[in-house]
Amino acid sequence: MNGDTTPSLIAVVGLGGLFPQAPDLDTFQHNIQARIDASRAVPPGRWVLDPQDAYDPVLALDRVYSTRACVVDGFTFDPGGLQLDADTLRGLDPLYEMVLHVGRQAFDDAATGTLDRRRVGVTLAAIALPTDGSSAITREVLGRAFEATLLGAIGTVGTFGTETQRAVVLSSPLNAHVTARPASLLAQALGLGGGSCTLDAACASSLCAVKLACDELRAGRTDAMLAGGVSRPDSLYTQMGFSQLRALSPSGVCRPFDADADGLVVGEGAGIVVLKRLDDARRDGDTIYGVIRGIGLSNDIAGSLLAADSEGQLRAMREAYRQAGCPRTSISSSATEPVRRSATASSSRACARCGTSPTGVRASAHSVR
Repeated sequence: MNGDTTPSLIAVVGLGGLFPQAPDLDTFQHNIQARIDASRAVPPGRWVLDPQDAYDPVLALDRVYSTRACVVDGFTFDPGGLQLDADTLRGLDPLYEMVLHVGRQAFDDAATGTLDRRRVGVTLAAIALPTDGSSAITREVLGRAFEATLLGAIGTVGTFGTETQRAVVLSSPLNAHVTARPASLLAQALGLGGGSCTLDAACASSLCAVKLACDELRAGRTDAMLAGGVSRPDSLYTQMGFSQLRALSPSGVCRPFDADADGLVVGEGAGIVVLKRLDDARRDGDTIYGVIRGIGLSNDIAGSLLAADSEGQLRAMREAYRQAGCPRTSISSSATEPVRRSATASSSRACARCGTSPTGVRASAHSVR
C-alpha cells in the first residue's frame, strides 16, 4: 500500500488457458473475434447416461431439456517438467490435469528465472461441484451397497460394473478433494512455497482468487502469485441441475443481454494468470499484459442465485474505482457478468461520478456474485 492508502499497482505478466474449442490462448482470442460458437452436442461417453436417455424436451424430474454444452475435448495431459511422481499423477481427475497444464503454461510465460520460488503462491477458484473423479468414487461406494442390498446372495454383477471400471481409471485419492487441493497440487508441481488456497465464491470465484493474490503481493508476503480458476465438473450434474432451475437455454445458445436470450449454456475450462508488483515486473523484463489498479468486493445481501442486487454491485464497483482513482467514463471497454440491465445501467451511471482519471485506463472486469 502507498502512504495515501492507494493500493500498489499489480501487473499481469503470465497467461495460461484451456477452453472449449480453444486448446491455446491464440485460438481462444481468434474464436472470440470470429464469434465462434463453442457449444456442441455432448460427446458420447462424457455422461454416465447416453445423452438421449437423459433428454426430455419438456422439463421432467432427473432429465435435461438440452444436450448442448461447451466442453473441452481432445485434450491430452503431458506431465513433463512437473515435480510430481508417477504415483501422484496416476488416476488424476481431469480437473487437476487442467490446472497443472494451464498453471505451467502461465508460469512459463512469465519471467521467473530470478524468482525465489519459496515466495511464489497460488490462489485458485474451483466451485464445489461433483467432478468425474469424485462422482466415480461415490458411485463405486454406493453402487456396491446398492447391489448388495437389492441382489443379496445372487451375486449378479448388475449395472454398476461399468462404474467399477470408471473408478479404476480415476483412482487417485486426490479425487476425493477436488474442491480443496487444486492450488496446493499446482504449487507442489511447480515447487512453489508461498502458500496456496483453493476457494469457492460461486460466480465471482476467479475474481476473488485474483483479489487474494493481489493482497498477498501488496502485503509483501510474496513476490509473484498464480491466480485464476478451473471448472471441470461432471457435466451431466450441472446440465441436469440448471435444467431443474429452468436456467438452461433450451436452444443451446447463450445470448447475454439479447432480446432472444433464453438461458445459459454450461461450460468448462481453466484460466490462470501470473501477477507481480508492477515495479518488479518492469525490473524483471516481463511482458506486461495489463495492470490491476483496484478491486472491489461486496455481498449484495438482497440478491439471489439468478439475479444480483444492484446495490451490492454498486458497492463493489465504487470501491474498485475508488482504489483505481478513475471515473467510470474513463473506461473504454467492460466485461460484465450478465445481470439485470437496470443494475448494470445504474452501476454505470453512479460510478461515472467517482474519482479522477489517470492516463491509460482501458478496461474493467466486473462480477456480481
